[in-house]
Amino acid sequence: MQGSAVRETLADAGGFRSAQDIYARLRADGQSVGLTTVYRHLQALADQGRADIVRNAEGEVTYRMCGEAATSHHHHHLVCRACGRAEEIEGPAVERWARTMAEKFGYTEVEHTVEVFGTCAACTAARA
Repeated sequence: MQGSAVRETLADAGGFRSAQDIYARLRADGQSVGLTTVYRHLQALADQGRADIVRNAEGEVTYRMCGEAATSHHHHHLVCRACGRAEEIEGPAVERWARTMAEKFGYTEVEHTVEVFGTCAACTAARA
C-alpha cells in the first residue's frame, strides 16, 4: 500500500522531486507514512530501473519515474532548475568519451551519469 502510494505520488509529481517533497505530498493527502519508508520505496524503484536518480544543482538527491523508453537504454537528463521538469537526452559523444577514457586507463565495469541543468522555456517565460 505505501509502496504504491509513493510510486503514484512520484509519477503524478512530474519532473525530479526529493524524498522530502514526496513525503510532504503524501502527508498532505492524509497518508500515514514515515520519511524513512519513502526513501526505502524510492530507492527500490531506482534499483528496479523504474525511477531515475539525479543530484540537483544544490547536490540534493531527487527522483523521477522513468518513461517506458528510458528503462530500456542508458540516457542522461536535461533538468530545469526552477520547476524540475526533465528531458531524457542521449549523448553519443559522452558515451564514446567515457569508453575511450576507461580503455586508456584500463578500467572495466565503468558507469557514469551526466546531468545538464538549465531553465526550461516555460519558466523563462514566467520570469519575463
